Amino acid sequence: MQRFTNPLFRHIICRGCCDAASKRQCLQYLRALRTLQLKSFNTIFLGETDIPESLITGEKTAEEASLRWPVWTLVHAGSSQGWVPWRYKLLLRGDLPTYQQNGIFEELCDSLTASYGKCVIVIRDKRQPTHMGAKDGKETETGTLTPVPPATYTSSIECCPEVARANGHELLVVPSSYNYLYPMDVAWSSLKWFIINNRKDFALRSIEKTHSYKCILFSDLIVKGIEKMTPNKWKVVTNRVKRWENYYLDTLS
Repeated sequence: MQRFTNPLFRHIICRGCCDAASKRQCLQYLRALRTLQLKSFNTIFLGETDIPESLITGEKTAEEASLRWPVWTLVHAGSSQGWVPWRYKLLLRGDLPTYQQNGIFEELCDSLTASYGKCVIVIRDKRQPTHMGAKDGKETETGTLTPVPPATYTSSIECCPEVARANGHELLVVPSSYNYLYPMDVAWSSLKWFIINNRKDFALRSIEKTHSYKCILFSDLIVKGIEKMTPNKWKVVTNRVKRWENYYLDTLS
């Protein structure tokens, strides 16, 4: 029965179902990435994940769907060397005006310049359509890089190619049909599993005469969860991504 199908097999089937446009987009992305890497650009993966307050507290009810739990968004970046030496951003969704959010990407670019030199920053654009149009495909036949819109969004922050270039970097968008070429999802899974399994260790209770309070050391919990994704784990994940990149460069060319 379908419900007993191995999840790994389902994942493999999905990987083989991409149409010609998706395959062409993937090949364009990988060629652009390799070109920059040959020019000594360091590969940095930038991403974000949502952390509902219910995940932090572990308090779920049957009426959870009707409750408007506060949602935090964590923005960070990593590479084969581990998390980048940049203070991650923890945003309360919708709390910051757009012009302040735009400055986050510029701050990251400045930090990368000081720490790594020139970098190719890879993101997953959640506001982009799955496939690129024919016009975009023709443009990349003669160019080095896949076309990136003037403003590219992860969800909460704006990533501008011009801001990246002003700091000596380049910005690339991983093809949406090939998200397993984007290792940030593994990092977020590591963080969330740590939260689920260890949140009780970061909880304090205060009982007064009329009320009982529960306090979660949120910042400490996030920091420890991030640290669990060690440089060695990052190296394993990015090496796995590189093997997939080599596979597609060989099979799609």
